[in-house]
Amino acid sequence: MSGRRMVDRWNDDNKIYLSLKIKKRVLPTMYGGILGDLIGVPVEFKKRGTFNINDITGYGTHNQPPGTWSDDTSLTLCLIENIIENGNIDSLMDKFVRYRDSGYFTPFGKTFDIGIATSKAIERYKNEVPAPKCGGNSEYDNGNGAIMRIAPLAFLLHNDFNFKRKAEIIKQYTEITHAHPRSIVGSIIYVELLLRLFHNNSLAQSLTDIKELFFENFDTDHIYIKELYHYKRIFEVDFLDLSMDEISSDGYVIHTLEAAIWSMGNTDNFKDAILTAVNLGDDSDTVASITGSVAGMYYKMDEIPKEWLDKIVRKEFIDNLIKKYYEFCADKAVLEEYGSL
Repeated sequence: MSGRRMVDRWNDDNKIYLSLKIKKRVLPTMYGGILGDLIGVPVEFKKRGTFNINDITGYGTHNQPPGTWSDDTSLTLCLIENIIENGNIDSLMDKFVRYRDSGYFTPFGKTFDIGIATSKAIERYKNEVPAPKCGGNSEYDNGNGAIMRIAPLAFLLHNDFNFKRKAEIIKQYTEITHAHPRSIVGSIIYVELLLRLFHNNSLAQSLTDIKELFFENFDTDHIYIKELYHYKRIFEVDFLDLSMDEISSDGYVIHTLEAAIWSMGNTDNFKDAILTAVNLGDDSDTVASITGSVAGMYYKMDEIPKEWLDKIVRKEFIDNLIKKYYEFCADKAVLEEYGSL
């Protein structure tokens, strides 16, 4: 009996350790994305060099108080809640409808920002187009409105090492608003980057691994390989050596990923990564939100300034939802690993 109890104790300790491991990654990744978003909101669409942000500010472009987050965070929160509720793509789109039309998951109950492609997809869904067919699929539909909301997927997929299966799941969550293969490839790169960092790889090694995964799993004539070509700069060894003038930070999905990775790679702490991304200008909130999630995953919670966290609008609500998400992800990981909680 004593031997059996010792085994049980070991399993209990391992379960606790696994839960803490998930918590230490979920919290900074989610908060990092939110902070990047809200710091970038006041200067969204402003041109680089016309401002300098070094802390949380307010008003500006959207005339919102300090700490106000945008659609990047709202739609991410929709996904988090949908995952916790074991929802599907339809229930997620239902939440997107509520966000656009009723201010669901907004800081003050009113929507002040939403991407054109996402809004069009929501309108198609309201007109009874099936959710998987709602996303625009032309080359002009490759904005960053999908990658800005899918960071939570990393914690559903962290223990899945089948790249094709992960790619298919990411595709399903992307195509509801952005169905062009270029956007899907961008989403795959982003989520896989988070996963590589989750498993303690460096930024450079993560990017090398991602490129290899594409070529190992897809034939050279596959559409994903053809679209991967458009992202070639981020896989080049000297990408981080590019000057700021060579980095675009608009809403094009490729430029957003490039700007976020460049900001992360040209700084050595969470705070500077966020501020570098924001000060690139243009689509500052989304670029900084992506940067914040990546930097949060890498640097963890201790690196995130508490004074920033304290300024998040509806902080208690955010805390409670992220806590529920961490607990959901931790329980899922323990069940997958040990068969019981």
